Amino acid sequence: MSGTTTAAAALRRRAAGAGANRWVVLVVLCVSLLLVAVDATVLHVAVPAVTEDLRPGAIELLWIVDIYPLVCASLLILFGTLGDRVGRRRVLLLGYALFGVASGLAALAHDPQVLILARALLGVGGAMIMPATLSILRQVFPDRRERALAIGIWSAVAAVGAAVGPLLGGFLLEHFWWGSVFLVNIPLMLVSLPVGRLLLPESKGDGKGPWDVVGALLAAGGLFGVVLGVKRLGGGEPAASLFTLVPLVVGAVMLVLFVRRQKRRAYPLVDLKMFARPAFSTSVGCIVLAMLALVGLELIAAQYLQLVLGLSPLETGLRLLPLTFAAMASGLAGARMLRRFGPRRMVCAGFCLTALAVVVLTAMGGEDNPGLLLVGFVLLGFGLETTLFGAYESMLSEAPQEQAGGAAAIGETSYQLGAGIGIALLGSVMNAAYAPGLSAVPGVPASASTAASHSLGEAYEVSAQLGGSAGAALRHAARNSFVHGLHVTLLVSAGLLLLGAVMALRLPRAMQCEAPAVELPKPREVAESRVSA
Repeated sequence: MSGTTTAAAALRRRAAGAGANRWVVLVVLCVSLLLVAVDATVLHVAVPAVTEDLRPGAIELLWIVDIYPLVCASLLILFGTLGDRVGRRRVLLLGYALFGVASGLAALAHDPQVLILARALLGVGGAMIMPATLSILRQVFPDRRERALAIGIWSAVAAVGAAVGPLLGGFLLEHFWWGSVFLVNIPLMLVSLPVGRLLLPESKGDGKGPWDVVGALLAAGGLFGVVLGVKRLGGGEPAASLFTLVPLVVGAVMLVLFVRRQKRRAYPLVDLKMFARPAFSTSVGCIVLAMLALVGLELIAAQYLQLVLGLSPLETGLRLLPLTFAAMASGLAGARMLRRFGPRRMVCAGFCLTALAVVVLTAMGGEDNPGLLLVGFVLLGFGLETTLFGAYESMLSEAPQEQAGGAAAIGETSYQLGAGIGIALLGSVMNAAYAPGLSAVPGVPASASTAASHSLGEAYEVSAQLGGSAGAALRHAARNSFVHGLHVTLLVSAGLLLLGAVMALRLPRAMQCEAPAVELPKPREVAESRVSA
């Protein structure tokens, strides 16, 4: 009896020693996420400099901007499930290396084609890094209370990365050439590789059955087609266009084939039975709806701040900082809120608070109102991060540990799809509400009105070309129409957020916190401990 107790105590000490560096592991994982999040937005401010230097065509410029999120979203499930098979740390470290190499290639690109290739490789590296960080976090923090705090810190870092990207890019462009926005990744990756190899634990799934290569390719191809089609819709392309319709249809067919294949296999790539659990499927739906609202609103808000209020890109980024700080505060307080209120009330309240923020922002007009924007953006950031935190934590906790990589990939894919759908849907609502206001401006030719109805930026260009009273009238009408369209879009977004609040009622009422099971020593270990005793 004493020998058994001694062996169990020794095992507990070894487990405690292995977990002693878990917060250091969290720091390493957060640095990984920060790099990926920054790289997703840092290029936005560098587009004019890239255009002036490399002279890309319109299609090439579109691919330079879009290829990174497109490739990343397409490969999340592939690399997330591959990590479950061959080792999550291994995939993460390979992602580090590829990200560093691709960053160097992008920084030194001498023509648009090389930059597109480099951005695509960055997307591959990002797809290897993102699900691996969450799945390793799931393993390192088996206790749900600690894991909730870790996810809160992780999500706060993601919010910081998205906001820091444009600010960092603007700073680097003021002092260096455009390639510096990529070159900054390399020293961080050179540090992350050895530190990650030394500190990060290796983990795998149960390893039963072969990895489904065909299924992985079906998922990648299907997601590529769907995300590409959704992005084209968000860019204002007509739904009946072959270049929009074909990717959507082909992608949807491939995803249907993927689902059917997974249902038939004894050892599926992704266990679709997870979606039968209300907490998991509801969390995925909440992530989609939250991102749908966030990305569409951020895009429109940036246009409002720059084109209606006349703020510079740097001033626009600074105005959006309160949203980021509020999101950080929500992420850091998320674990405590989750324990106190439970997933259902937390996610539902997050959606309702975000809807309130959106309604507050409908008071925005043609004149600057810093106080109103501050209140609206703070409520928006806190509410959305509360929603995303509760949904991510519930989804990850509901998934079996051996499926952690696949579950994390599903969550990140939902994030990307929600963002793409948000730009397409809310952008379409905005255009539908904006265009009619320019159909009958006095003194403006019909052709000029038609060109101005495409966007507020084009309306300003047309008004400058017209000049005189007609140009001034067109500019005034375009500003008013844009503000009207913004109000309509905000109200539609508020309705979607309230729908998310209703959906969140399917989540568990309370946070179920079970103590992590202590692995009992094997009989051989017990016998050896008795001998040593």
